[in-house]
Amino acid sequence: MKKKSIDGPAIVYCKNAFNTPEGKTAHGLVRFTERYDVIGVIDPKYAGKDAGEVLDGKPNGIIIYPDFISAFTAQKKSGLTAKTFVIGLAPDGGRLPKDAKAEIKLALENGLNVDSGLHDFLSKDAELMEIAKANHCRVRDVRKTPDRDELHFFTGDIEKVKCLKLAVLGTDSAIGKRTTAWLIVHGFRKAGYKAELIGTGQTAWLQGAKYSMIMDSCINDFVSGEIENAVVSAWKNEKPDVLVIEGQGSLMNPAYPGGFEILAAGRPDFVVLQHAPKRLEYDGFPGYPLHSIEEQINAIQTISGKPVIAITLNHEQMEKNEIREACEELTRQTGLPCFDVLEFGADELIRLLKTRLK
Repeated sequence: MKKKSIDGPAIVYCKNAFNTPEGKTAHGLVRFTERYDVIGVIDPKYAGKDAGEVLDGKPNGIIIYPDFISAFTAQKKSGLTAKTFVIGLAPDGGRLPKDAKAEIKLALENGLNVDSGLHDFLSKDAELMEIAKANHCRVRDVRKTPDRDELHFFTGDIEKVKCLKLAVLGTDSAIGKRTTAWLIVHGFRKAGYKAELIGTGQTAWLQGAKYSMIMDSCINDFVSGEIENAVVSAWKNEKPDVLVIEGQGSLMNPAYPGGFEILAAGRPDFVVLQHAPKRLEYDGFPGYPLHSIEEQINAIQTISGKPVIAITLNHEQMEKNEIREACEELTRQTGLPCFDVLEFGADELIRLLKTRLK
């Protein structure tokens, strides 16, 4: 029996961004979320198509619509009632596109709550908030930083955590770290172990990660403490066999050098490294060539003193018949086993990781 979602049926807005790096929040929600039951996605480019089929070649029954009215009308006819309108965009800089506001207004006027993970806070828009108040709607800005007195400073309590800690880092931003982290969590659960995801971005929170902080909007002094607090809280409350920490950006990405605090504060036992062999430049920054995977592995291991245990493949720009050869080539390059968990599942990787359980 399917577990009841936290916030019920939802429509995800991803106009002109689905199946691109700027649609990664929508992608995460289409693939998996415990927070919502996603009943439709908005993007006129793929209107009428199945979102799972477009994204992964695997139909999942989530239909893509050209606009909010089409999605809302269709779900009402089917007997469903959407409760939340989720902004599924993840553009560079986290800014709200101008044409999105009209769709948000329609959602609020029709009584839907609105959740956004962007840096442009909807709760600061007087016009939207007036409509929300008139229609008794909730507006949540997931990236809004908590007050300083609610934030945590690093304490060293991370050393009390005795379960296996894995970090899923990447050689770039928007490369699939979060998806791989969830697949590892689900793989361990399937194998009979207790596993929790430590979310470090807004999409993980939107997917229902119980233990989360949002790194890129957290005040710098408290980033390490918030990571530590999420890990320690999960350990104390859940007594898991394994904790999987979602990576952010990459150590060498010029705009998103996430990962340093995860290594320093999360103190993982091992790192799984996500890599897209066909990607030659850092995401969103033409002219900035990607550092080699060997350089990135060396940087991770030098900083953390802990080994990269496996490579996970992002098969963007590849045909299916290229995937296994690409994995084999990465193994030849690095000496590490390589897995495409999105295409083939996580069972083989889980077998490897189980040998490291404490």
